Order: sequence, then structure tokens, then C-alpha cells
Amino acid sequence: MFKSLTFSSSAAVLVAAACLTSVPARAATCESLSSLALPDTTITSAQTVAAGAFNPPAPAGRGGRGSGPSYKDLAAFCRVLATVRPTGDSDIKVEVWLPIDNWNGKFEGTANGGWAGNIGEAALAAALRRGYASGATDTGHDGGSASFALGHPEKLLDFQYRAIHEMSAKGKAITTAFYGNDALKYSYFVGCSTGGKQALKEAQRFPNDYDAIVAGDPANYSTHMTIQQVGIALAVHKDAASYIPAEKYPAIHKAALEQCDALDGVKDGVIENPRQCKFDPKTIECKGEDSASCLTAPQVEAARKIYAAAKNPRTGQVIFPGLEPGSEMGWAGLAGKDAFGYAMDWLRYGVFKDPKWDYKTLNFDSDVTASEKAGGDAMDANDPDLRPFLAPGGKLLLYHGWADPLIVPGNTVNYYEAALAKMDSVKNARDSVRLFMVPGMLHCRGGDGPDDFDTLAAIEQWREKGKAPDQLVASHMTNGAVDRTRPLCPYPQVATYKGSGSTDQAENFSCALPR
Repeated sequence: MFKSLTFSSSAAVLVAAACLTSVPARAATCESLSSLALPDTTITSAQTVAAGAFNPPAPAGRGGRGSGPSYKDLAAFCRVLATVRPTGDSDIKVEVWLPIDNWNGKFEGTANGGWAGNIGEAALAAALRRGYASGATDTGHDGGSASFALGHPEKLLDFQYRAIHEMSAKGKAITTAFYGNDALKYSYFVGCSTGGKQALKEAQRFPNDYDAIVAGDPANYSTHMTIQQVGIALAVHKDAASYIPAEKYPAIHKAALEQCDALDGVKDGVIENPRQCKFDPKTIECKGEDSASCLTAPQVEAARKIYAAAKNPRTGQVIFPGLEPGSEMGWAGLAGKDAFGYAMDWLRYGVFKDPKWDYKTLNFDSDVTASEKAGGDAMDANDPDLRPFLAPGGKLLLYHGWADPLIVPGNTVNYYEAALAKMDSVKNARDSVRLFMVPGMLHCRGGDGPDDFDTLAAIEQWREKGKAPDQLVASHMTNGAVDRTRPLCPYPQVATYKGSGSTDQAENFSCALPR
């Protein structure tokens, strides 16, 4: 990890502070980086991109590169493309963007979603706009399917953790070569979903790669998560009568809100703390004819299974928690007409090595064991011992949407509590690790609750200034305009209304333990 300098005199401290905000002279030209020698790495291109001139590559298959948003506002930057081959079967593409001017002295590693298979130009651009040098990787394959894993165990390891580490190491090395040996002051990693797992894997397995890390809605227990996800498909496809069509989701969501929205003292269309909500979908069981406003008896049982934890039928052991009340509008992902693609890919290509494996044959006992065996310690990022990362000053900010309909938020709560238990004291742990649960937020973004908040700014202040985030102010937008702000609180605290003022303004709330 890169450490800030410590000086004994106040004058030296002022000089150090000035250095952190000044723009260092570049040590190399952009084009000269094409001859940079790095282990297992071939620099395939190093070119200066003029301001507003970046055009993203054409799409390349499902999950491949796409045009995305406009990049006309980007300042000039040095774009470096590299291929990293740590094994004979590796083919990891890495891209690094380096501001020509106004670099902030920092590096940001960017993350992937799903099964990756693409370079995230939008994330690189977002980092560039903030003055960061940044890196991205396709994790060693092209396209958003796990079919690449069949017969290629090294490529699977690249996806699971090695590619992100290689991108981080090579990205920082390229940054140092461009700006000079002492120029890079801090490095950060920010990711959500698969990116959240990547973030935790970095903290656990490569504790020296980054100074602070943000892990959102992490898929860090994939060997069990995928069983639970397919289990939901089994529940709604037990028979034709069990299936819950999407037109019934609003009725279930409305019923959950009617029972639990006001538990926090504010009726705002959001369940602040679903753990306090004891919603039973039987409350909207049809009394007469079936309609979009009610559930039949088989649908009630299917909905109960969606909310319930997946358990081993033989031992009773919890495999993975269930979805929370408030998640209903996103149920189509796991409870739709087909089983969830990410989970199916893992079980077909990673576990059973059979592209035709039928999820209706899932065994909640033996197949959990098979998934664990196939994943080993690579597919998951569950190690709660973060002390090697935290001891030198590392900071970890976790967040998860309470209404996430794809990755169960309770799993992140479980991981956070396990990480705290590994620390010497709860106080020391919360000085280095904090979890922010986001009421009403779906998977990484979206939903009824405020879902826009700046985690990168929070960890900058935390790592560089020692100011731990006591809250994150989140905003909700409708038609491009902010219509609500609300504080997100360090778990287990929740946003509590002060009793006066608009409930759409964050300043009228404080963070406190649940009543």
C-alpha cells in the first residue's frame, strides 16, 4: 500500500499537503509506455487521446464492449492497452487511462459485473473525470457467459481473482512509470455485485493492492448464493399453479409496504429496516376469483419460500438467507420464467461441467457440497479476517440495498458481523470497516429509496483525513431531478426522523439504533 509521508515539522507537513494536490511533471511520454517491460505482460498500445476524442470500441458479443454514454466531455488522457498472461492459458486484457493534466496523484481500480468479459469504459471515464488514473480488465475472457470455463481452469481462476490483482499491479506500475516513482499517493478500488466480490477478494487475498476499498451488494458467497437463486426458480416452477406472474408483484409490494412502511415513524414508500417487518404474503390470498391483486394458495407458498432462507433439508443448515420485504418489484430476476443466468452458468460450467444441466434436478444437500468443492477458496470471498488489510491503515466500506432482489442483503450483514468478530474490539473494527444498508434500493442502484451516494469521496476522507463516515447522504431522482435526500447510517443504526421538517430532506433525520 502507498503511505502518506510523515514529517516532524509543521512546515514539512504543509509541503507534503501541497504535493498531494499539485500536478507532478510526467516521467515519460504516453507513447513511450509501449516499450515498458512488466512481468507476463505485453503492452499492445499506448496512445494519447485528445480531449473529447475518445470513441469506444464496437460491441463484441453478449456482455462485450458497447458505446455506452457520451465521452465528449473527457479531458485528454493516455490510453494504455495490455495483455497479461500469468499462465499458459491466460489472456487477460487490461486497460489503463492516465490523465495528461490535473492528475490527483491517485489510482482507482474499477470492477466488473456478472461474469465480466468486457472492459468498462464508463467506469474508466468516471474515474478520469475525477482526476484519477484508473485501470480495468475483462478478467481474461470475452462475453458475459461462463462457458469459457469449460476445460479452462486457469481462465476460471483469472475470473475469480487473478485478473483483478494483475490489473491492479500492472495498472499501478504503468501509472508510476508515467508520472514518476514517488508520484502515486493512494490507490482505491470500488465495485458492486461481482465487483463487490472482487473488492472483498482484493482485501482478503491481496491486502497490499489498495489503501481503501468499497464493496457494494457483494456476490461474495457465490457457491451458496447460486443454490439459493436456483432454489427460488424451483419454488415458483414447482408446478404451473405456483408461478407468480409479474403483474402480481405490485400487489405483493403494496401489501408489504402497508404493513411495514410506517414502522420507522415515517410513511414514505420505503421499508427502512426490513428486519423489523413480519410480512406474510397470505394477507393477500385470494378470497374469491384469482386476479392481479391477490395470490392463490400455491402462489402464497411460493412467495413464502422467496422470503425464507434456503436450507439443507437433511441437516436444517441455512445455505443462504432469503429476500427481504420490499424487494418484490425486482422478483422477475430470480422468480421469472427462467432460472437466473449467473447462477445457471456457475452450476452448468463451473460445477457440473454440463451445459445441458437441468436446474429442476437441484439437490439442496449434495449439490451444495458439489458447489463448495468446485469453488474451493477461489469462487467465494468469505474470509472474515481482514486484519492484514486493515492493520496498515486500510479501510473497507460495505453497502447493500435492503430491497436487492438478486443478491440477498442478509448475506452482507452476516459477513460484516463475522469481520467485526475477528477484530480485537468492536470499536477498532468500526474505525476500519463500516456497513451501510440502503433502504428501498434494488441491486446496486434503483428502487423506491434514495440510491445515489458517493462512496469514493467517503473513503478518500476516511483514508486520507482519518474522517470515518458517520453517514452517507443519498439522493433519489425522478425525471432527472432530485426529489428526496436521506442519510444512510452505519449498520446497525437507521435513519430516524427528528419530528419536524420535510421527510424528503436528509437534514431532518439523524442516525440512531432501531427502536
